[in-house]
Amino acid sequence: MGEAKRRKQLGLMPTVHPFEAQMDADGTVTLTSAPADPALRERIVAALRQTQPTGDAWARSYRRQYVRAGLPQKLIETREDLEAIPVPPLRRLSGELVFNLDPRTLRNDPVRAVREYTPLEGGGHLHLRSEEFSTGGGKWESLPEDPNPLAGFRYLTQHPLAREKGTVVASYLAEHWHEGRIDFEPEPPEEQLDELEALVRDWHGETPEDWAERHYDSLDVPEEEEAEAPVPLARRLVLELREPTPLGSPLNIAVTTLGEHDVHIDPEGGFYTLDGETWLSYADPDAEPQEDGAGELGDLLSNMLDVKTVPVTVWQGGRVEWEEGAVPAEQAERVRAELVEATGAGNPDAWADWTRAVLVETFAEEAPHLADLDALPTVQAVRLDLPTDALSDPDDPAQYFMESEVTFDGVNWRDLYGETVPEELERLRPSN
Repeated sequence: MGEAKRRKQLGLMPTVHPFEAQMDADGTVTLTSAPADPALRERIVAALRQTQPTGDAWARSYRRQYVRAGLPQKLIETREDLEAIPVPPLRRLSGELVFNLDPRTLRNDPVRAVREYTPLEGGGHLHLRSEEFSTGGGKWESLPEDPNPLAGFRYLTQHPLAREKGTVVASYLAEHWHEGRIDFEPEPPEEQLDELEALVRDWHGETPEDWAERHYDSLDVPEEEEAEAPVPLARRLVLELREPTPLGSPLNIAVTTLGEHDVHIDPEGGFYTLDGETWLSYADPDAEPQEDGAGELGDLLSNMLDVKTVPVTVWQGGRVEWEEGAVPAEQAERVRAELVEATGAGNPDAWADWTRAVLVETFAEEAPHLADLDALPTVQAVRLDLPTDALSDPDDPAQYFMESEVTFDGVNWRDLYGETVPEELERLRPSN
């Protein structure tokens, strides 16, 4: 039985609903020609809103098309050069809403299919035939037809701005262990954590086979040597959240987007360890192994953590102190309340649980016996460092601060990151 006949018998023949619409820069859609069925009209409007860029994304998209068409008469070297290209506020789009698209359309020419048939949430595809632009709705024009990919690439890459990425707004060092654990430094905001973890797993491989294969590919290990090549215990990479790339091209493409930001992976930030102690560079396989916190990797961590902070003291009873003027007056009440909530100050049980967790985690290697004790000495106060950026951040500052010192008597302060375990904890060590 022929494919067309079989699909017809199954009720899978393509159904096509032509339309013409106008869309403004803010995403408002006006149908000028469309099916009479209200449900189909609603689907078309939703499809255009779902797939077509608006606002700043529309400006970037149009200007990129303009550059790809080879229209600029001068090199685009700065954002100002790019933003000098005027962006028409109106688009006229014609195409079809397609259901039961014939798989052969996608299979026979997948590149064309991906470019022209956009899959939609809830099923169906959007097929755009033409796109015209207008400043006031009177005169409609279109850009020259998209050149072949090689010509478009050449037009883009001749402009210096096509190599530039957006400004970095956050950097995270991700340490991914073979058994699955992922640690970030610094800790990302909670609403970003799941997506960043998923990206790291996808980058390194979800399965043991993928994990090994991605590692071998990164080092260009010959296939015949893979069976004898060791597999790393852990791998590191640096994720950069950047403002959207001003002029997107294959030379500065992001691996994904997160909210309003592009996500890039720093090519110099990839390392792996075979023994859990020394780290080797993917970017420079011949470089000397680095101990944790040493060399280029140590410099990378230092730079990431070199942020301005405000010293804050939180007392067991709920008092929060900082130097006068260190926290803006308009933020003081919010910051104080959020730190009290995060530490449990003022609530004896919550405070005991939080300070115990701080001590056990901080001295896990030097004093593992602490984890086995039912009770630890009462901490009277904790000093912590709060990044100045967190003072005006609407997110909870608790996800940014780092504890630095504790006092058990309210007078003598103990460094949490010193070379020795505080004597109040050391004396609890069981005798041999």
